[in-house]
This record gives sequence, C-alpha cells and structure tokens, in this order.
Amino acid sequence: MLDIRGISMTFNKGTNNEKRALDRLSLHVEHGDFISIIGANGAGKSTLFNAICGTFITDTGRIVLDGEDITLTPEHIRARSIGRLFQDPMKGSAPGMTIEENLALAAGHGGWLSSISKADRKLFRERLSQLDMGLEDRMQQPVGLLSGGQRQALTLMMATINPPKLVLLDEHTAALDPATAEKVTALTERIIAEEHLTCLMVTHNMQSALDMGNRTVMMMDGRIIYDVTGEERDALTVPDLLDRFHSAAGKSLDNDRMLLI
Repeated sequence: MLDIRGISMTFNKGTNNEKRALDRLSLHVEHGDFISIIGANGAGKSTLFNAICGTFITDTGRIVLDGEDITLTPEHIRARSIGRLFQDPMKGSAPGMTIEENLALAAGHGGWLSSISKADRKLFRERLSQLDMGLEDRMQQPVGLLSGGQRQALTLMMATINPPKLVLLDEHTAALDPATAEKVTALTERIIAEEHLTCLMVTHNMQSALDMGNRTVMMMDGRIIYDVTGEERDALTVPDLLDRFHSAAGKSLDNDRMLLI
C-alpha cells in the first residue's frame, strides 16, 4: 500500500549545520496497518511525514502510494490522498471560517456558505454529533473560537470526511490536557477502525505506542532501528521497549518527555 524505498534527506548541505535527517530509510505499510512511531527528538519522525506528504523532495529513494510513484508529486496533489494532523491544534483548519465552511472545504464543496446544501448540513451535523463535543449545535461559529481539543477533533473529522488512502498523525494529542487527549485518542481509534484507514502515528507516549494500532516502529538518526508486530508486540511492556531501544541503538533513551509518560 505504501512503499518507502531507501529515502535520504540532508538539510543545510555543505555548511556547519549539515544534518542527515533521513538515512536510507525503507518502510513497507500494508493496507489497514495502524503503525505507531516513536523516537527521541531529532530521530526523523516528522521529517519522514514531510517526505511522505511532499513538503520537500528527498535526495534519494522512492515513495510509492497504492501502486503510484509519488516521489516527485507536488504536495498539494498528494494532499488529495493523504490526511494529516499536526501537534498544533491551530493547524489544519481555517480559524476565520465557520465549522460548517471548514467541513465543506474539506469535503471538496468549496467551503462557502452558498455552496453548502441541505444534504451537506445534515451530514456534517451527524458527523459532528459523533464527536460528542457539542459542535453540531455550533456549526455557524468560527473555528478560531474553539478549544484546542474541539479543534483537533474537528481537524480529524476534516482529514477523514473523504476517506484518504493514508492518515498521518504527528503527535496530534501532545498539546492537549490529559483528559482531552484521552478523548481525542479514543475518537482517533474509532474513526480509523470504522473507516478501515491506513494510519501512521507519531507519539511521545510509549504506552500508547504499544496499545494503539497493530505495529510499533522505533526511529533513531533518520533510520528505523526496531519494528515489531503480532504476538511479540502484544507481550511488550514499556520497560521492554526501553530495553529494545538500548539493544538496537547501543545506548539508553534519554528523552525525558517520553520517559515521564
């Protein structure tokens, strides 16, 4: 479904700030996979997502999505097949537009009030009610007035209202308070399962990396150093995962943000 073949990316080439962000990374993703990706800061997680989305063109390698080579495809074209959520709830929606207009834009109906049909409004209201955040009664409200959790839930709905081939979740609950993060996490699992979507999720929460989805991938220095699924993954605990990191990387994980979870 998604084949990433030997991609590399170096930023600031030839300068004192040269950084190899991706190092001949390869990854095969099956249709319906839900893969949790973990790693310390600078491991290359967000850079991998940027490469998949087409934010930049990699130095080497190929990216194939659903049989189509998208290595050189512009970002705005890839966006038709790839839904993405960021850590910042302010990204992914237009704050000056209403909830209804944002949903219409995401659904491909233009986003202007005059182009929204009664059928569209009925669909949006039904979908919003499933979020259990009261947004179905606030469809005329500007998105900029929503809380971070409400906005992130809305963005998740926008990213999946026309089910994409691939969903990328880049620490999409990290900026939320614990209770709201738990609610958005449960919503994420439900939507991904109900729509049978293929998903890659970067997380700093090591327990979530084991609990969510069917596969866990660990990155370091732009490479995948550990990839686990099935019964072996089911039996792992967070201390086990730390041990696997030490064995694969030759050092202990020193990211306090991850260790405190």
